[in-house]
Amino acid sequence: AHVTPPRPWRAARPRAVRACAALPAKTGVRGAGSPPAMSGTVLSGTPIAVDFWSLRKAAGARLFFLSHMHSDHTVGLSSTWSRPLYCSPLTARLLHRRLQVPMCWIRPLEVGQSHVVDEVTVTLIDSNHCPGSVMFLFEGAFGTILYTGDFRYTSAMQGEPALRGRHIDCLYLDNTHCQPQRALPSRALATRQAAHLIRAHPQHHVVIGLYTLGKETLLVDLALEFSTWVVVSPWRLEQMRLLELPDVFTAEEGAGWIRAVDVAEIRWDTLVAWNTLHPTIAIIPTGRPVKVTHPNIHLIPYSDHSSFAELREFVKWLKPCSVIPIVKGDMCQVYFQEYLSSAPQVLPDFKVSKPMQESGQRQSRRRGQKPTSLWKRALLCSVPRGVIYESPEKNTEKPETLTDVKVPQHYREPALCSKEGCTCHRGKKEELSGEQVRTAGAAPVTSEHLAAGFAEQYLLTPLNVLKQNSSQMFDQLVEDFFRKRE
Repeated sequence: AHVTPPRPWRAARPRAVRACAALPAKTGVRGAGSPPAMSGTVLSGTPIAVDFWSLRKAAGARLFFLSHMHSDHTVGLSSTWSRPLYCSPLTARLLHRRLQVPMCWIRPLEVGQSHVVDEVTVTLIDSNHCPGSVMFLFEGAFGTILYTGDFRYTSAMQGEPALRGRHIDCLYLDNTHCQPQRALPSRALATRQAAHLIRAHPQHHVVIGLYTLGKETLLVDLALEFSTWVVVSPWRLEQMRLLELPDVFTAEEGAGWIRAVDVAEIRWDTLVAWNTLHPTIAIIPTGRPVKVTHPNIHLIPYSDHSSFAELREFVKWLKPCSVIPIVKGDMCQVYFQEYLSSAPQVLPDFKVSKPMQESGQRQSRRRGQKPTSLWKRALLCSVPRGVIYESPEKNTEKPETLTDVKVPQHYREPALCSKEGCTCHRGKKEELSGEQVRTAGAAPVTSEHLAAGFAEQYLLTPLNVLKQNSSQMFDQLVEDFFRKRE
């Protein structure tokens, strides 16, 4: 049981903010008053930019994604932004509220669902970092890329449907704590350490230094543990309500004896002022090295980034073909070399057999058309899985057959089984007949495109599954399809 402080606490207002205890950023050591460094990047070989908002430097990028609302991931993003921007729904609300980015340019994507954005399939996955933060799984002609953004790995992520059994060509990895000597406890253990520290100072008020977003769960846990309100500033209280957190926060001075402040306020002069009014300790929850400037400042290794051991476990489980560190200048690939997949992802050999070519030519001649290769016809009729967003490029040329195609948001394409001649959908196996192939898919197609259903069912299956099917099987299935049509 905790001991309730004997009298209400009214914290002294800090004097003009000076550089606080040195808090290293991801790209080096800086004071809290320094501008954050850009953490985003343009993904090589793709039209995708993640957390990267310099149009002048993002040559070739036309799809822009925001992983979360920390300031080092929004450098260059402001109310003047005027291109489609994709993020989670919670990040969308924070982005509009804090940076005044017009809602007409913000495209919120539901977490856990696959979406199609200009021929790129993207799946958002909770990154366990801060409210609204996500990882991005990109699939397209470039292969499969997982961009973790900032994330805290837990073994529960191995149950994520979008990642389970997935072949990853390239992993962009949050390597903030990618040093073997930097061990970090779980956040649950760090929370218990903070509670133990507070109990060791029963007559003290507690000030916790935070950034503008993140570690809200720590505050909620401590409020419930000690049955006290957490006093915050009016703007932070508004944000807590926007995040729909438990009702343990208040802006009323003296209502509680735990207070959350900006980390820049945790300095020598403010600690002296606070202790003049009442014995006070300050807690900085961080996994990074921090210079302590007062004996009543305490560090708790509470981190929203993965520890070194967690990073190794994550890469070992995922087995990507390559790892690219998100934090620039910290080449950590050597730590994961033994866990990488040695087999790069390749497309199946889509050679068309002679009987199938002849069958396709007969179909074309009956319609008075020139023979069209199966590969081209299949691509023209293929419909990506997920939610389709219009291309941000107004004049992007696309096949006419795609202009009116819409796929329901709940639609998920069934994956192919490795066993020849069957598909697996929700655990059930069915023989692939020509009629079933013709009718499969989320949208109707015209009779001119004979391979539409087959392209829907086969060509858009995840590439790691396609690898299991031989070109002979492909030829046989399409040949059966044409025979059925005749």
